[in-house]
Amino acid sequence: MGALLYPFDDTLPAAGAVLDVAPGVRWLRMRLPFALDHINLWLLRDRLDDRDGWAIVDCGIADDATRASWEQVFRDGLDGLPVLRVIVTHMHPDHIGNADWLTHRWSTPERDCRLWASAADWAAACLASGTTMASSIGGEGAARFYARHGLADPRVLDQVRGHGAQYARLVPKVPLQFRRLQDGMQVETGGTCWQCIAGFGHAPEHISLWSAELGVLISGDMVLPRISTNVSVFHLEPEADPLHLYLASLRRLRELPADTLVLPSHGRPFRGLHERLADLDHHHQQRLDQVRAACAGRPHSAAELLQPLFRRQLDLHQTTFAMGEAIAHLHALLYAGELRSEAGADGVIRFAIA
Repeated sequence: MGALLYPFDDTLPAAGAVLDVAPGVRWLRMRLPFALDHINLWLLRDRLDDRDGWAIVDCGIADDATRASWEQVFRDGLDGLPVLRVIVTHMHPDHIGNADWLTHRWSTPERDCRLWASAADWAAACLASGTTMASSIGGEGAARFYARHGLADPRVLDQVRGHGAQYARLVPKVPLQFRRLQDGMQVETGGTCWQCIAGFGHAPEHISLWSAELGVLISGDMVLPRISTNVSVFHLEPEADPLHLYLASLRRLRELPADTLVLPSHGRPFRGLHERLADLDHHHQQRLDQVRAACAGRPHSAAELLQPLFRRQLDLHQTTFAMGEAIAHLHALLYAGELRSEAGADGVIRFAIA
C-alpha cells in the first residue's frame, strides 16, 4: 500500500466547529449512526449575485442532531455571512439528506439558496425519497433480488424488506428545483474556480470538485484514504456493471497532480492521490482474482462469496452493500467473458468459469 501523508495529522474539527484547510475552504464533520460513523462536509468562501457568503458542499443526514450541529456552525463558523448555495457530490443520504432543509433555511424572499447537483443524482434522490419502492437497499424488490443471488437467511431477508423506507427517513425531501452540475463545468466560488469531474460506479453521476489554483480535490466518496468506496449492483438496475465504470473513473483522476490535497467525505484529508488510486485499483484486482479462484472450483452465487471476500461478521447495512459488491465483481467478469451465469432449479443465479 502506498504511503499517504496527512497534513493535519490527527487534528479533527470539533463538533459544530470548523477547521481551515485551504484558502477559503473550511472542514467540518457530522456524526453518522452507522459503522461508518462520520461524514466530512466543506464550506467554500463564495460570492454569488453580488453577495458574499459561503457555499456548502454536502449536507449530512436529516436528523435533529445533525441540524443542531449545523446551527452551531451557522453561529460560529460563517463569520456572520450567509449560505448562498448548497452543492452535493451525490445522492446518498449522508450527502444530500439536509439539502431541502438547508436551502429553505437560507433562502430569502429576494433570493433562493439553490441546490447544485448532477441531474442523475438529483433525479435518483427525488425518486428514492418519494417512494419506498425506489429504495436501493431495502424493500420487497431488494429482498427478492438478494434471494435470487443466494441470500437465504429468512431473518436477514425480513430485515431487508423492513428497510424499504430507510432512504426516505434519512432524506425526507429533496428540493424540487436545482442547478445542474455536469462533467467539465467550471464553478466559481469567491474567486476560486472549481472544475466538476463526474465519476461513476458509486452513484449515478457523482461530482468531485477540483481547484487547480488551490491544488485541492473535494473527492466526495470516489477516493477515500482508508476504506474502499462501495461499488454495488442494486435491484433497481440488476444487470449493471458498476465496477467497470468506477475503475474507468479512477483512471481519469490520475490526470490530476500527484501532490493534490484530497478532501474526502470520510477519513482525513491527505496527499498521495496517485498512490491511493493505485491501491484502490489493486484492491479490486485482488477481489476479481478471488472471485475467479472461487468460481474455478465450482459455481458460486454472490452470497457464497461473502465470507471469502469480506472475512468478517456483517450487520444488515454491511450485508446489503457486501452483496452488491460481490455481484459487481461477478458482473465485471461476466461481461468480460470470463464467467457465465445460470439460474439453478432453486432459482439462484450462480457463476462459473466460461
